[in-house]
Amino acid sequence: MTSPIRFDNSYARLPSQFFARVHPVPVSAPRLIKLNVELARQLNLDPEALNTQLGAEIFSGNHIATGSDPIALAYAGHQFGHFVPQLGDGRANLLGEVIATDGLRYDIQLKGSGPTPFSRRGDGRAALGPVLREYLLSEAMHALGVPTTRALAVVLTGEPVARETLQPGAIITRVAASHLRVGTFQFFAARNDTPGLRTLADYAIARHYPTAASSPTPYRTFLDSVITRHAHLTAQWMLLGFIHGVMNTDNSSISGETLDYGPCAFMEAYDPDTVYSSIDQQGRYGYRNQPPADLWNLARLTEAILPLLIAETGTEAAAMEAANDALKAYLPQYEAARTNGLRRKLGLALSHEDDLALAEDLLKRMTANQADFTLTFRRLCESAANPAADANVRTLFTDPAAYDTWATTWHHRLAEEPIAHQARAEAMRQTNPAIIPRNHLVQEVIDAATQHNNFEPFENLLEAITHPYDDRPHQAHYTTPAKPEQAITQTFCGT
Repeated sequence: MTSPIRFDNSYARLPSQFFARVHPVPVSAPRLIKLNVELARQLNLDPEALNTQLGAEIFSGNHIATGSDPIALAYAGHQFGHFVPQLGDGRANLLGEVIATDGLRYDIQLKGSGPTPFSRRGDGRAALGPVLREYLLSEAMHALGVPTTRALAVVLTGEPVARETLQPGAIITRVAASHLRVGTFQFFAARNDTPGLRTLADYAIARHYPTAASSPTPYRTFLDSVITRHAHLTAQWMLLGFIHGVMNTDNSSISGETLDYGPCAFMEAYDPDTVYSSIDQQGRYGYRNQPPADLWNLARLTEAILPLLIAETGTEAAAMEAANDALKAYLPQYEAARTNGLRRKLGLALSHEDDLALAEDLLKRMTANQADFTLTFRRLCESAANPAADANVRTLFTDPAAYDTWATTWHHRLAEEPIAHQARAEAMRQTNPAIIPRNHLVQEVIDAATQHNNFEPFENLLEAITHPYDDRPHQAHYTTPAKPEQAITQTFCGT
């Protein structure tokens, strides 16, 4: 039988301390409930062959496809500031890698596929609810243009998992440019394994930052590149009101992708102090704290690769100077990306020195008036073309006059722009989404699937959030904030 997946497993060819060779634990009754056909084609896979019982067997781990070499990756990490020298894939198997239609290499990983040597007494399984949540959130982020892991398939295992209650078991197949993390580098640094650290860095450079290999200082160039990607990634999160919730270093991707959709959420009423994660008691990873948390993680990466920077620069002092210079570049890059993004959200093509103050003034008024983040910016698209549409924006503010005062200044600023009104509005519609995966909608989907085995709401919401810039006046419930009785103010890790 010809394998529907053509694997090419570079990470499995690295030294043995990088991973544990372990197969997924078979399940009793795998049933494929979702295959991402579009993504399968992009990965050079055969969706017709995979959308079968054979696909269910592969994506459950019951059948190891030809060429697959399942491994669980080793890594360490800071979890809420506390260092754990060994974490690793405790419930995941990297089946292998494929070369996609874009010529790039991608990991195909099962999550919830049973215990591994890194499980730390966990059952290695996943419940259906968190699996559906990750599928929806990761595909929504992709549709919004944010670098992210993606979801290829969901399989029901036929076996319950015990959490607070018994829940249906499931496995998600996750796709990533790689699963290298800041914590992967920390794993080798904690063991003073400089040869392993160098092998890892060289691998990361070859896979994600190949131009760094020809630099006279490849490891500094690598560090600069990771910092740049992260500065832009976090700015994108902030511009969409996305809160990751668990920005530990083991969830901090070297490729600059959004990794791990545990207690994450999109903010509704704008408040920079918003924290959703039930395990984030101190708000370490709340909305406003995401940029400094990201920079803190990057500082841990810098510490981990310091032996390579010392060898590259010749002295510890020179390496420390290079490291500090690299980290100092983060905030200016983040602030520039965020400011430019806010300009686009407000329909400003030209750059004026007061633009950031204009945007911050709006955000401050939104906070004071509990204005919905997504809806406010979406409705501004119409106001930019026709000031009469301000009436639809001001209704989002508990004190509409607070919006009116700001809007007067904004319209004066728009008058200085050379772009035509309708062209400006259309450009704004492509940066201000109409639809996000709102918490209450995601929970409705999960409840329908887990309590009634009904996946139609999942399919409907998935179709909507993967077209986030489309207006849907006939489906207003996808754009409407939660009513007080629907509001979900805490999200959970799901592990």
